[in-house]
Amino acid sequence: MLYDEGGAGVPILLLHGLMGSARTWGDHLDWLRGYGHVYTFDAAGHGRPTPAELTTEAFVTDLTAATASIAEPMVVVGHSMGGLHGWVFAAQHPERVRALVVEDIAPDFQGRTAADWAAMIEAWPQPFPDADAMLDFFGPVAGRYFLNSFEHGPDGYRLHGSVSTFRDISEEWGTRDFWTEWRSVRAPVLLLEGEFTITPPGQMREMADTNPNASYTLVPDAGHLVHDDQPEVYRAEVEAFLNRVL
Repeated sequence: MLYDEGGAGVPILLLHGLMGSARTWGDHLDWLRGYGHVYTFDAAGHGRPTPAELTTEAFVTDLTAATASIAEPMVVVGHSMGGLHGWVFAAQHPERVRALVVEDIAPDFQGRTAADWAAMIEAWPQPFPDADAMLDFFGPVAGRYFLNSFEHGPDGYRLHGSVSTFRDISEEWGTRDFWTEWRSVRAPVLLLEGEFTITPPGQMREMADTNPNASYTLVPDAGHLVHDDQPEVYRAEVEAFLNRVL
C-alpha cells in the first residue's frame, strides 16, 4: 500500500483522490524527487480491503499505521479525498507533518448525496476492452486518471473497488464538516483550487482566511484534477511552496 518512489531527503507523501490510486501521481514523480524522498500510497478500499467503518477517521488511522516507518516529518501532498485525509492526519499528528498541499477539496459538503453519482458509475460499460476505449469514454484527462487506477485483467479494465464503498465514502462527507480539523492544522499549507471545481463556492478561500499558515491559489482552466489538467501550473505552485517551506 505504501510505495517507495525514490529520491533522498525530506519524505514527501502523495495521497490520491477518491477512486484513484498511487499510480495517478506518475507524471509528477521525477520533479518531486528533486525535493525529497517520495512515497505514494493506495488508500484502503482502493484495490485492497476497506476499514470496518467507512469514516474519515478510520481511513486516517489506516494511513497512520501504513506510514509509521517514515520517522521524519513529511510533506503531505493530497488530491481531493487525499487532501482531506492529509489535513485530518496533520491535525491528529502535527509532529509528523512538515508541510501540506491540499488540492480541490473543502471542509463542508453537508446536504450533498452521492446516490446519483453512484448510479452513473454502476452504468459504466465495464470492462473497458483497452486503453483507447477508456480514453474515448472518459476523455483525455479523466481517462488517463482511470487508466492509472482501474485493475487491468485479461478482459480489460475494471473499477478497482466496489461502487458501494466509493459511494459510502462520499456520503459521509454529506453528513458532517471538517472545519475543526482544518483549524487545528499548524503546518504551512498550500491550497490549490481548480477554476471548474467540485467544491462549494468560497470554501477554499475561507480555509485560507481562517488559517494563518495557509495560502490559496485558484488555478485557471483547471477542473477537479488540477495536477493533470494544468500540470505546469501545478508544478510551479508546488515548487514555489516547497522552496519556501523546506
